[in-house]
Amino acid sequence: MSLKQYHYEQLLADYSNRASAIALLRQYRTYLEMIPSMRRPQESVIPIPLPNIRIRETISSHSPSGLNANSGDVISLPCDVAILMCDPDWKVKMGVEIFVFIHRPEEDFSDLLRRWRQTQMWLSHAYEWLMPLRYQYIIGEGSDTIYPLFVVFDDTAERIKRGLKGASLPFVVQNLSGLIDEDEPLEKTEELVMFQEENPIEE
Repeated sequence: MSLKQYHYEQLLADYSNRASAIALLRQYRTYLEMIPSMRRPQESVIPIPLPNIRIRETISSHSPSGLNANSGDVISLPCDVAILMCDPDWKVKMGVEIFVFIHRPEEDFSDLLRRWRQTQMWLSHAYEWLMPLRYQYIIGEGSDTIYPLFVVFDDTAERIKRGLKGASLPFVVQNLSGLIDEDEPLEKTEELVMFQEENPIEE
C-alpha cells in the first residue's frame, strides 16, 4: 500500500484531538514524561493543528535567519500540529512545546527536514500563539524549549527514516493498514481501529 493524501489527512485530523495527541506521545516516552500531570493528561495537553503564531518583533531580511516580518504579523508554521503543555491547576501554559511533522505524500527527506528547520528559524524570534477559541484565556507566550516529533509510515522510504535517525531526530512509525480508506466500501474498513490504546494511563 502506498502513501496517499488521505493517510496524511486522517492523522492530521486525529492528532487534532487531545486523546490521540496523548496516544502519539505515548509512542515516544521522553515526550510523554513532559506532560505536566500524568493523572490529568486531558487537562495538560493542547494540540493545535496547522498552528499560527504572531511575531512580536520586526525581523529584517538581513537577520541571520534570513526571514522577513513586521511586528504583529501572523505566520503559519510549516509543522502539522503543535502540542502545548498546560498546568491543569493554574491553567497556564508551560514552557515545553512539541512540534509534529507528518510525512506528506511526495515529500522527500530534504522537504521534511526543511519544515523543521524553518520552524526553528521562526521560533528563534519573539512570538506568541494564536490560541484556539476555547483556550484564549491562556497566555500564549512563546518558549525557548521546542522539540520535534516526526511521524512516518511503514511505507515511507528507508532513506527518510535513515536520514531522521542520522540527524538524531525522533520519529514514530504508523502502519498504513491501520488507516481507513474512506473511498473503499464500508465492509472493507469497519473492523479497522485507529490508535487503540492498549496501555491507558493509570489514574
